[in-house]
Amino acid sequence: MTNEKLFKHAFRHKESDCTIISDKECGIEAAISSIGHHRGLLEEYIKEHPQFLFSLEPVAVDSAPEVARLMAEASKKADVGPMAAVAGVLADLAVEAMISAGCKVAVVENGGEVYAISNQPIDIAFAAGDEPLSKEMGFRLKEFPMGVATSSGQFSHAFSFGDAEAVTIFAVDAGVADAAATAVANLIKGDDVQGVIRQALDRALSIDGVKGVFILYRGVVGKAGQIPELIKVNPP
Repeated sequence: MTNEKLFKHAFRHKESDCTIISDKECGIEAAISSIGHHRGLLEEYIKEHPQFLFSLEPVAVDSAPEVARLMAEASKKADVGPMAAVAGVLADLAVEAMISAGCKVAVVENGGEVYAISNQPIDIAFAAGDEPLSKEMGFRLKEFPMGVATSSGQFSHAFSFGDAEAVTIFAVDAGVADAAATAVANLIKGDDVQGVIRQALDRALSIDGVKGVFILYRGVVGKAGQIPELIKVNPP
């Protein structure tokens, strides 16, 4: 993600590998503080509720911290385990903290999952490992708030039952996008490429909060719903 006259900061805290973009330096500090705070609360919650960490299905929560509650809500919409939404929800909470600090541009990318609220367009690159498209294209976000998440059965460090090169979801926030990307990517496998993609597109748009979906499977592209403008990018 690149833009002029903005502050950009790379930040890593345990498994959270982030890029933060803001129009104010205080926004960077707010995002970093939020990620550390909510990760700590989540870790403490998981110690008392280990099922939350390991479940591949939605988990009901009771008296949970906000981060766990939001993860549970997003995962329930997509019918996946709550940890499928962890990176996205941490990004959501960090952006909320930036907005509370008075930022007009608040963008957090956490391990490839993005949440953005901005008064100017924000460009993000499409990532799909060594696939040619990942070196050529991206998306220009113009409508906000916007959550973006990508799941892959080929190139991601996250667990997936599917074989897609990439499933990119555009949603109301990054938590929903993160969980939905996992759910849809799990469906993509088998030799009926066109049929599999059609099924996956329908599944994506059936998830509450999903606005659009872009799929790359065996070199075939499928897309549905509201997709941001496609752009060419110049990778480093």
